[in-house]
Amino acid sequence: MRERLRGIHWKKDVFGGVVIGLVSIPISMGYAQIAGLPPVYGLYGSVLPILLFALLTSSKQFIVGVDAMPAAMVGGILAELGIAAQSIEARVLVPVTALLVAIWFFILYFFKAGRIVRYISIPVMGGFISGVGATIIMMQLPKLFGGEPGTGEVIVLLENIWEQKGSFHLLSFVLGFGTVLIILLCKKWIPKVPMTVVMMVVGALAQAFLHLDRFGVKVMSEVSAGLPRLVLPGFLWIKSGDFARERLATGMPGLPWMTGHLPRFALFEIEGLWEYFPDLLLETLGIAAVIMAQTLLASGNYARKYHDKLRNNRELLAYGVMNLGGALVGSAPINGSVSRSGIADSLGVRSQVASVVAGLTMVLVLLFGTPILKYLPVPILTGIVMTALIGILEIPMAKKLWKTGKNELLIFLLAFLGVLFFGTLNGVIIGVLLSFGEVAMRAVVPPTAFVGRIPGHGNFYSLKRNSAARPIKNTVIYRFSGNLFFANIDLFCNQIENGIKLDTRQVVVDGRGIGSIDITATERLLQLHKSLKERGIKFYLTEHDGSLNDQLRRLGAGKLMEEGAVHRTITLALRDAGLEKPYDLEYHDGDALTEKAGAKVEVDEMLPEFEWAFGTGTEKKS
Repeated sequence: MRERLRGIHWKKDVFGGVVIGLVSIPISMGYAQIAGLPPVYGLYGSVLPILLFALLTSSKQFIVGVDAMPAAMVGGILAELGIAAQSIEARVLVPVTALLVAIWFFILYFFKAGRIVRYISIPVMGGFISGVGATIIMMQLPKLFGGEPGTGEVIVLLENIWEQKGSFHLLSFVLGFGTVLIILLCKKWIPKVPMTVVMMVVGALAQAFLHLDRFGVKVMSEVSAGLPRLVLPGFLWIKSGDFARERLATGMPGLPWMTGHLPRFALFEIEGLWEYFPDLLLETLGIAAVIMAQTLLASGNYARKYHDKLRNNRELLAYGVMNLGGALVGSAPINGSVSRSGIADSLGVRSQVASVVAGLTMVLVLLFGTPILKYLPVPILTGIVMTALIGILEIPMAKKLWKTGKNELLIFLLAFLGVLFFGTLNGVIIGVLLSFGEVAMRAVVPPTAFVGRIPGHGNFYSLKRNSAARPIKNTVIYRFSGNLFFANIDLFCNQIENGIKLDTRQVVVDGRGIGSIDITATERLLQLHKSLKERGIKFYLTEHDGSLNDQLRRLGAGKLMEEGAVHRTITLALRDAGLEKPYDLEYHDGDALTEKAGAKVEVDEMLPEFEWAFGTGTEKKS
């Protein structure tokens, strides 16, 4: 039976690999153009890097390739340098960015930086991914109706869309938006049918038989057949830039290659690049950070879904090697592809056999299928890319956050708007700051509660979350579920003070969530203890780990132990205060309650369970 299942998975992996390879043709070509390269470089980046990743990764089904976010970030670098897309300069610089990204990954691997991704929250990454997706959609939108793509942030992109209205072409508009509509509808109705491949074939047939270019529809430029030749990205600083440019142009079409007496691996000067090089290092670090965060998070989701083990640091090595492979073939940086991985998952792919088959499929395309690619209309190609971009927009996450967590929705939106208005690199910085800010906010405002007893039941329960729970008479029991430090000690002290009543005789802190304390919080804790003592109120710290007592002694608060303010359990603290079971509970609804051994208030046994899970008022809502 096991062998049979393996056979089924093997067949699904091979079929899925073929589909992924075909789907990658238009997507990779489109993203290569976004990165400022000729379309064929997207195909080059879909062979060697994918095969290298498949050999090294610990993920069983995640797919990589030339993808949206790194392509957009590289396109932004070219725009900042004033380098025209698909120019010789662009073909020189883009693989250098891939090489620098690879170097950053090797450094990250050496320092075992895979653990960093745990500090980037899902709302931050969702907002960032959506921001990048929306940015690229606005970049590419004019191509759907016959215009030229734009670059920059949201304001500039909207201006470009408006300016391109003069280039509006009705047939291009019908083809482009029709492609988007058909793929999105079919994804909903017949999700297992690879409509991107279908639409690519339909577009090629339409051009072949109807000659759409005669009616003003732009088509893909001719793609040279053959596999990429390996080139080591580098720079040759010579005075005659025009000569170098001329020699490069006489090399292999579409490749950063030099012939004649110039060294094989030498590339020409890009004016002013040395002055920009420190910024280029920072930009490529941002690209590496984006690839690491998105790919580790997405592949981690698949690993958890199928109970696989993902080795984060090994993944960083795989990312470095695949980007080195991309640099050697002149490609843009390589990233994990959420859209292609989603297609693979829907087809039942369960191993990297699919990646190997996808790479080999692309080899066959480059050797024998490139003549067909010139028949692909640009609006249809753009429509295919746009649907892939729409697929990465985290709209479901935004809807979920709207219903469940407004604070996290705000973080999502800030990351989203940060990318739109300030660019991808600044978006990365904003996202990291938001992630750490979110961690800090959770530490500053941890969960807290005042607790009491449910008559006749053991343990202590939140008064707010359990309608049957009652406070113990003359007693405040306060639960604090976080570490105590300078930023939240005010919250701790103020909530305790606000909970004290005129008849309070003892305050007990349930500190099982307190694992550490700093000197500021220690001093305030001593002041609170002294203040309560002067008012005749006993103060107790309970339920915490013994290591906290060691910290308190080192920070000069040993008197808390000496004066009996620290006890192992709440029960022992109450006993020290003179309270024994059964405890006297406070009045509630006009009735005095006293715990008696074995006695119970008439409470539906299921009610506390539901209120614990869903909150008070559950019974009324149901």
